[in-house]
Formats: sequence, C-alpha cells, structure tokens
Amino acid sequence: MKEVFTIADLRDWPKVTADCAIPLRLAVIGDPVAHSKSPAMHNAALAALGISARYTRLHIKPDELSECLSLLPKAGFIGINCTIPHKTAVLTHVTRADVFAQRAGGVNTVTVESDGTLTGTSTDGPGFARAIRETFGADLSTFRVMILGAGGGAGRAVAMQCASAGCPSLMLINRSLEKLIPLLDDLAAFYPAKNIASGDFDPIFLRAGLGMSDLIVNCTALGMKSEDRSPIPAELLGKHHRLYDTIYVAHRTPFLRAGDAAGAPGENGLSMLLHQGALSFERWFHCEPPIEAMRAAL
Repeated sequence: MKEVFTIADLRDWPKVTADCAIPLRLAVIGDPVAHSKSPAMHNAALAALGISARYTRLHIKPDELSECLSLLPKAGFIGINCTIPHKTAVLTHVTRADVFAQRAGGVNTVTVESDGTLTGTSTDGPGFARAIRETFGADLSTFRVMILGAGGGAGRAVAMQCASAGCPSLMLINRSLEKLIPLLDDLAAFYPAKNIASGDFDPIFLRAGLGMSDLIVNCTALGMKSEDRSPIPAELLGKHHRLYDTIYVAHRTPFLRAGDAAGAPGENGLSMLLHQGALSFERWFHCEPPIEAMRAAL
C-alpha cells in the first residue's frame, strides 16, 4: 500500500485502494504531508478498538483542495485532518464550522456527515490545553502566558485557547506587529484588553515580558532544524518558567535547550499532537479514544 496518495488517486479511490484489506476512510491532507505522524497514532487507535477503517496521507496542493473536499463523501471517507497549508482555506469550504474553528481561524478536523456535508472544528487549542495539564500538572488557566510567533497558525490557536481558558494575562510576540492586529481584534470580542500586551523580539521588551510570564510557548518555526537559534536567549529565562515548544522533532529544540541551560523545564509538541488527534478521533467515532495506544504509537 502506498504511504502517500494524491488527488489523482482520490479521483478513482475504489479502484486505487481495491487491494487494501481494510478500507482507507480517514486521512491527513497537507503539502507536504509525508512526514506526518498522524497515521501511526490513528491506526493504533482504530486497531485497538477493532474499527474496520484505516488512516492514510493525502498530498493535496492548494489548487486541489476544493476538489479533494468534494470527493470525500463519494470515496467513503469518515473524516480528515488538515495541516499546513490548508487549515485556513478549509474554513471557507465546510458547510458548518464550530466556535473552536472560528476562533482559531482554521480547521484541522473535518467530519463527513451522513448526508455528505462537511463540518469542521479545530482541536489544536483544546489539545494544547490538555497537553499543558499533562506536562506541567496544572490547568492552562493558572498560567500567565507568553506566545512567541503569535501572528498566525498555531500561535493564533494557542492564543485563543489561552484567552478562552481565562489565563490571567497574554503576552503576544511576533516579528511583524501588523500581523497581530487581526488576532488582537478577535481577542477583544471576549477577552479583557487590559490583560493583553504585544510586542516584537526586542530583548528589552522580552526581558520585561518574561518577568510577568510563567508559561512560554514557541509557535515560531525556529527549531525545525537542530542548527536553528532559540527564539529566546537562555540568559533571559529563569527556573520559574515553563517552556512548551509546539514543534515536535527528534532532537531537543534550541528553545528547549535554552530552557535546560536556565533550569526551566520544557517539553515539545508531541503531547499536543497526541491530544488534538484524540479529540479528532472522539469527534469522528463518538467514543473515548485509546490514549495510551496512540501515545505508544507516537
């Protein structure tokens, strides 16, 4: 069986997947997507519960997205996960998107309903909240949070979740302050403006902000490569800080290594991947997902 399928395969799905002993009815779509760990996690869950379905990868380019979504019901799909660069675009294609998707500004979980319509949600924020509770033994609502790279993608989802949880304060950091404006406008609808500060990566501002923060969350791309620099120097961190890196890679990211040097405990984004995946599974099958089977697979 192929590790990655394409839009051409999806157009003739029954024929292309005829040799699959168990039907492929779930997938992650992205561009690229071959690196995704989601199939291992979800297939472990499906096997543990004896569900006759399997999960795969679909390499879908931006100009193929609309056709891909239209083909899902006919191909017998239960649902899909969406990763870069499709989350925002999918929001405009689903029939209905819930408050989590609206606040996150994108969809990471699509469900194919019985009538063939598509509904969307984002489990990124709730998955992040569960990961923080598991990693640091405290609810997200107890932390004063600084978000690095808050201008879009994961940064927006994390910021919205922190605000929804009622965190005492939010410090939003981004290279471009202009990119923070839409997020600030959306936060203002339900979160006190007096609890929000925003700024760039100027060391003076970072030092002041870190003095008023407990949990530091990296949502930048820095750390995908082991030779990347940390978005925050170790000398600005203290032992009282808790670090969470939304990036999950085999190596200890520069951000987490900076925390290690400062004596600040930290963890990577694998637990967020686990919990957002578990929430997607729960939405598709309306049952308790086998978390430990999914964790072992990751």
